[in-house]
Amino acid sequence: MLLTISTTVRPATDLGFLLHKHPDRVQEFGQSYGTARVFYPEADEERCTAALMLDVDPVRLVRSRGRSTPDYTLGQYVNDRPYAASSLLAVALGDVFRTARTGRCDSRPRLAAGPIPLEIALPVLPCRGGPQLAHRLFEPLGWEVEARAVPLDEGFPEWGDSRYVGLSLRGEVRLADALNQLYVLLPVLDDSKHYWVASDEVDKLIRAGESWLAAHPERGLITRRYLGRRWALTRTAFARLAEIGDDVEEDLEPPVEEESAETFSVPPEEDAGALRGEGFPAMYDEMAPDGGAANRRAAPFDGTVDGEVAPSGGTADDEVAPDGEAGAGDATRKRPLNTLRREVVVGVLEELGAHRVIDLGCGSGQLVGALLGRPGFTKVAGTDVSAQALAIAARRLKLDRMPDRQLERLELFQGALTYTDDRFAGYDAAVLMEVIEHVDPSRLNALERVVFGTARPVHVIVTTPNVEYNVRYDFLEGLRHSDHRFEWTRAEFQAWAAKVCGEYGYHVAFRPIGDDDPEVGSPTQMALFSAASAASAASAGKFSGGSAENAARAEGTVNAASAARVEGVEGVVIVARTASVEGAVNAASAGGAADAASAANAGDATSAENAANAGNVVGVGGGDD
Repeated sequence: MLLTISTTVRPATDLGFLLHKHPDRVQEFGQSYGTARVFYPEADEERCTAALMLDVDPVRLVRSRGRSTPDYTLGQYVNDRPYAASSLLAVALGDVFRTARTGRCDSRPRLAAGPIPLEIALPVLPCRGGPQLAHRLFEPLGWEVEARAVPLDEGFPEWGDSRYVGLSLRGEVRLADALNQLYVLLPVLDDSKHYWVASDEVDKLIRAGESWLAAHPERGLITRRYLGRRWALTRTAFARLAEIGDDVEEDLEPPVEEESAETFSVPPEEDAGALRGEGFPAMYDEMAPDGGAANRRAAPFDGTVDGEVAPSGGTADDEVAPDGEAGAGDATRKRPLNTLRREVVVGVLEELGAHRVIDLGCGSGQLVGALLGRPGFTKVAGTDVSAQALAIAARRLKLDRMPDRQLERLELFQGALTYTDDRFAGYDAAVLMEVIEHVDPSRLNALERVVFGTARPVHVIVTTPNVEYNVRYDFLEGLRHSDHRFEWTRAEFQAWAAKVCGEYGYHVAFRPIGDDDPEVGSPTQMALFSAASAASAASAGKFSGGSAENAARAEGTVNAASAARVEGVEGVVIVARTASVEGAVNAASAGGAADAASAANAGDATSAENAANAGNVVGVGGGDD
């Protein structure tokens, strides 16, 4: 099977740098089922083409299946796997171009970070759903798609078309995004995988689709097919996508009969049987034996998923927050954490009376759009280090059709939060929503200096994941997002906030966002920094007083901000930790404390850095993850 990637960027031979494969050499990479080779049929200044050819050995493929999935049919030896692009090619692509998929290229960093003209060709691709499905999957990603049905036999046109297509893609796309899209969508188009789908496939899907899957109109179909319709894994993936995007988990899952009616060239039960006849693992046995998954979905959830008992300790559904305003018929409806987080931030900005707001690390512009919808915010700005994120924000906000009066209130611009920029200044409030965890720990001091020292807005709102809550997410291994450099505990976050306040003259108060678990806290933690003046201190008190019960579980009158200064300390006081507190809370009660950090239990957080996840990317982005 063959995949070719061509570009006409000048000089075109820079494609070799981006792929980390030299154009003058043929390179071989062993796979458990064959050999992958990378070579360049053409390579000059005007045009360069890289080819990935996978030579599949049917015998090795069968032996790699393992004894747990025996198959004694001839179909396991005689099939289309050596000739048609499938999950075999996707796995080889993921292995051979592993570094290129991360978007890292030290020798050509700017080229790797931006879109380039690309042409991708797959001569033979199994597509269960026909050419129309290929258009539905690739066109929303910015590709010009040409999908030609391959006839069963050109000599007998009356026999009709096969389930294979010849696929050509053209467009200006970042190479790393193109490779990750192919990695996910090749097995989706084939609707089959050559290996057993385990729980780690959820993380693979989220990592490969982090920049595009949540906003894709066919994300439900893609997720179900990629995970082999394994209900437990699909449900987890939907919950993870709900945090990245704006969709309630249930909205990501359209009725199964829609997919079977529109995308299958044969009935699902025949399709599954045919795959088992070809010698593939019976992953479709996860479908309900009584006629399909649609019937299974119609039944009330009883705590089991495909015969497996759902863990009582919580599932990825905990990622979405209960909707307290839902009616009786919507008792099970939930809002994604991403939506709740944005609503809380907007509400706090309105409480503060802020009129000029800047979203630092605005990502795809979800918060910017919410602020523009409220006339009280007279100036709204969004900035991000990623040009691609800003382009998505412009499309989301429909700038080309935005009324002039509203357009005058908006400013979008590219910028890095670790470098001084005059455009960051002059705002009542700045928001860093799910941003700081994307910054290398060694660069946090630079961000603090730029935001709190130079720009100095009256208020700064910071939200970040609470790593203690991660144990409530099934199948989550490591951090919540592949680009997170660290994730803090509540003590670590409060210690960092105390340090910032002491250095730059701010007060701070905290509020949980989402389900406030008595053991591990809330999934998101938020801090409101207010400049150390009488007016801003009053605002801080108003903010934290409204959430006193959440900020400090106290009996009697509680002022969660406790904005009084520690006597003799130049820094500011940090709010008491979210824990049971007897009587009124006064976080400044650490009288005689050497610094404000001690009031935040800084001793529990000796290191805010999660060096294992420091990564290599410098900059700020992903404000909507």
